[in-house]
Amino acid sequence: MNVALEQPKTQRLSMQVATVAAETTAIRSLDWDRDRFDIEFGLRNGTTYNSFLVRGDRVALVDASHRKFHDLYLACLQEQIDPTQMDYLVISHTEPDHSGLVPEVLALAPQATVVGTKVALQFLADLIHQPFAQKVVKNGDQLDLGQGHILQFINAPNLHWPDTMATYDRKTQVLFTCDIFGMHYCSDRLYDEVLADIAPDYRFYYDCLMAPNARSVLSAMKRMDELPPPVLVANGHGPLLKHHAAQLMQNYRTWSESQTKGETLATVFYTAEYGFSDRLSQAVARGIAKTGVAVEMMDLRSADLQEIREQVGRSSALAIAMPPAGTPAETAVTAILGSAHSKQTVGFFESYGGDDLPIDVLANRFRDLGLPLAFPLIRIQDTPSEALYQLCDEAGTDLGQRLTVKKTVAQMKSLDVDLDRAMGRLAGGLYVLTAVQGARKGAMLASWVAQASFKPLGISVAVAKDRAIETLMQVGDRFVLNVLAEGNASGLMQHFLKRFAPGADRFVGVKTQTLASGQLVLSEALSYIECEVSQRLEANDHWIVYAVAVDGKVANPDGLTATHHRKVGNHY
Repeated sequence: MNVALEQPKTQRLSMQVATVAAETTAIRSLDWDRDRFDIEFGLRNGTTYNSFLVRGDRVALVDASHRKFHDLYLACLQEQIDPTQMDYLVISHTEPDHSGLVPEVLALAPQATVVGTKVALQFLADLIHQPFAQKVVKNGDQLDLGQGHILQFINAPNLHWPDTMATYDRKTQVLFTCDIFGMHYCSDRLYDEVLADIAPDYRFYYDCLMAPNARSVLSAMKRMDELPPPVLVANGHGPLLKHHAAQLMQNYRTWSESQTKGETLATVFYTAEYGFSDRLSQAVARGIAKTGVAVEMMDLRSADLQEIREQVGRSSALAIAMPPAGTPAETAVTAILGSAHSKQTVGFFESYGGDDLPIDVLANRFRDLGLPLAFPLIRIQDTPSEALYQLCDEAGTDLGQRLTVKKTVAQMKSLDVDLDRAMGRLAGGLYVLTAVQGARKGAMLASWVAQASFKPLGISVAVAKDRAIETLMQVGDRFVLNVLAEGNASGLMQHFLKRFAPGADRFVGVKTQTLASGQLVLSEALSYIECEVSQRLEANDHWIVYAVAVDGKVANPDGLTATHHRKVGNHY
């Protein structure tokens, strides 16, 4: 059943209701035009907010929906069940896109018992400001709904909120996972029928939200392994996983194992549900993860002080979002300070929550211990913009690169001399990639570029995983390949080879022209090709990006492309 709501073109909202297992109904809120989410990464295919009804002798609603679906969602829910007959409301976590309508649901079903982790129920109490019946559950606890529907709960903190849990129905073998194994992909297709269609969004979602919590992913999946394999993954975003569930779940395991191989660990400390702390922290953590450094996130509001001390002791670097002053989170920062030592590096950023602990005071206290700053203090004077999230991402990358510099140098010396020199004889052209998305801009010098197809005209380009521009070159994104001219490349080459500070404008001092699409072309380039990313192939420390050429022009028909020759093959 599809129920449409007339909205402006940029606010298309609809509902989809379907039976997905015995006595189990999916209620999906389809947000077709949403183009920003969580850490402000761009969405190319909208998103969905999925909730589920499980009917035994007793009835449970697993999660709710976003507040923007207030009328549509509540109408659909009441068409499916009389809310006064609902026994339980299972809260996978309290992020607003899943719990925004909890107050309204409880107003319709005041008799329902809210089921969640201890932390989730604490967060929910602050959200709805009224008494409600509640049941705290821990990992392995069960709830018998009757008729064989026994719900078993799996603790999954930090995926990607500190209060997250998954729920497994032993009768239907449906695994309700909320954010885990999800994707921002809006479609009338209920299930993952065409893997090729959803694979880029599935990976991008993992990279943005789960990669910074890879250790927590593996811990949660280890708990899931104790249960029979699910026949359906009822996630909170995107199509449900039925046809390719095993493969897509294994991808999480493979990616997370790769992400946690490094011995070096960085920890990002934040305060859940305070200002923009969680979103900004996610951006910093993602930047760190791009460098191959293992990263973990820890909530200062809910973490035990001894856990914090142990986490600091394991970490080579710390990134701290300013907590609210005069709260237990400030006490937690004191525990970090007491456990830190001079061999670590540290970074600080404000949360813009209205009562932040002064950033300069805290930074100076860590400096007094001998800890160097991994990146300049990030101050926030207004609601975070796209450019600020990009700055946080790049700051995290700077922190990660600082930790890996010795390893990088060692790798440069590790290859066989003859092989290394032979690889170095692979010549390439000189190009500059430029990309623009709203307020975010990026650029990088490139030489690993080749034509890859005739029909359509396409190119391939290798982009290191820790390059800032990589975030702007996802499937569906556009960028420009600027071809540098022989005899006129040194100035641009030197400019784009230099190290930019996090958030710095790469185009200061460079002449550019703006295309109708909003992309930038270097005025001194020999030619340009505007491209749209079609596929991305992971190749260890690089992404191989295949893009289709959509436009192009040559400034000098007689000019030749500048070339680049390396002496060795194991570094640029």
